[in-house]
Amino acid sequence: MKPEQANAAPSGQFQNVKEVENSAKTRMEKVIATMQHDIANIRTGRATVNLLDGITVLAYGSPMPLNHVATLHVPEASLITLQPYDSSQIGAIEKAIRASDLGLNPSNDGKLIRVPVPALTEERRKEFVKQLHHLAEEHRVAVRNIRRDCNESIKKLLKDKLISEDDDRRAHEETQKLTDAHIAKIDQLSKTKEKDIMEVK
Repeated sequence: MKPEQANAAPSGQFQNVKEVENSAKTRMEKVIATMQHDIANIRTGRATVNLLDGITVLAYGSPMPLNHVATLHVPEASLITLQPYDSSQIGAIEKAIRASDLGLNPSNDGKLIRVPVPALTEERRKEFVKQLHHLAEEHRVAVRNIRRDCNESIKKLLKDKLISEDDDRRAHEETQKLTDAHIAKIDQLSKTKEKDIMEVK
């Protein structure tokens, strides 16, 4: 999901500053949740079940998320195993993993699919970090767009004489604090993930 979809501006008119701030906070929290979800799909040198989150399997004639057709485990740092709920789906699951852009090479014994997670090359690590930085910037922009919407709503409250100039100034300061706090969260998530990607096991 695009960060801007996660936090589309609510329709309707705000009656006071509190409503504007609550709306902004809810939308910014959604941006953080989307960011967490998006970066979970970026590979690190370690195996995690989240790595396969973006993969869908064509099962029973319709695309289904991988975790709806199999149980996923990480028995060791460089291996993911999948136990299909229905062994007739084993080929479709394996095909979906192979077709993903994760560069994984699954194998199965008829019951269990094993997905070795190879160590990342330096070049791949740098590519993933670049992807991460791009994602983080998209989410920062989404938070700033919410700040802009929020400030416009505050200006409208002032124009409609629903708040005083002091309230207007305070509300803009609060919005900036909220924005800074959420951008700091995005930076922290990005930093932690980058460390995971660059860490050589």
